[in-house]
Amino acid sequence: MTSPVGREPSPGVLAVDSGGSGLRVALGRADGGEPASRSSRVPVRTGARGIDPEHLMEQLVPMVRSLEAETGVSRPAAAVIGAAGLATLGEALRAELPGALARAFGVGTTALAADAVTAYAGALGTGPGAVVAAGTGLIAIGTDLTAWHRADGWGHLLGDCGGGAWIGRAGLEAALRAHDGRSGGSAALLACAQERFGPMPGLPGLLYPRPDRPAVLASFAPLVASCAAADPVAADILRTAARHIADSAAAVCPRDAESRPRLAVTGGLVELGEPLLVPLAEELARRLPYARRVPAAGDPLDGAVRLATALATGKLGLPIDEAMLWVAPNGGAA
Repeated sequence: MTSPVGREPSPGVLAVDSGGSGLRVALGRADGGEPASRSSRVPVRTGARGIDPEHLMEQLVPMVRSLEAETGVSRPAAAVIGAAGLATLGEALRAELPGALARAFGVGTTALAADAVTAYAGALGTGPGAVVAAGTGLIAIGTDLTAWHRADGWGHLLGDCGGGAWIGRAGLEAALRAHDGRSGGSAALLACAQERFGPMPGLPGLLYPRPDRPAVLASFAPLVASCAAADPVAADILRTAARHIADSAAAVCPRDAESRPRLAVTGGLVELGEPLLVPLAEELARRLPYARRVPAAGDPLDGAVRLATALATGKLGLPIDEAMLWVAPNGGAA
């Protein structure tokens, strides 16, 4: 990346999207040019202190070094780390990550954002509205620019209702019901599960010990969608998921019918296509008739880039909240 002769280059920005399915990183400049990016399929570990900053840095350092060599950008003025589970699992990140980023890469100012906030910024920018981030997990977030409102995002054991892991788990439950001969089972989903995971008696041993269990569950969601046209059990799973998603959207969308707030659904779940999107459109129209459905302008990594650019140029604009969007005091340098 070069700048016109006689002009200083715009500030460098570092953006990270960390979720249940892996890690994505972008490095570029705040002048609106396309940043370069890298990705990893290894999710950041969660331990006794929550999201593990050391494991995040272990992955981040080689990816950023590669991006520095590619872009010529070093010592970014701002970094935004979007992390799934930040609200409840972000204590260690807040304590250690800003200093680690300053030492490793010379980052000037660091902000930590819930993955829902980066999804919001990617989809809608910095205006008011609501976004449902539907990927491996599911969280809805809305703002009138004075405060954040969130719903769900409680993880695959306690919530994330309607998300990819939820759909995959429901599909595997239906497969196991068919295997056992219980009511509510699906022969079609049983066949898919056996093809993907092998004999059903071995499924718990394959699934329960894995640290990436939500991602493995979510990997079955596309197979549920593929069965939905011919299998009523699979179709009902997706209709129920649509109701859950609409419930979360209705809980956070600004209730201002006159301004018709914007509403976007973003994340990998939209790739399931019509089997989910048709019932979802019906549920959203029923629950939020005053909202304007708009396509997401970008994804969570795009949102992290937008936020890092806004942070570097002093134009952040969105509400600051330790659980949702937190800027390290004094930039976090150590």
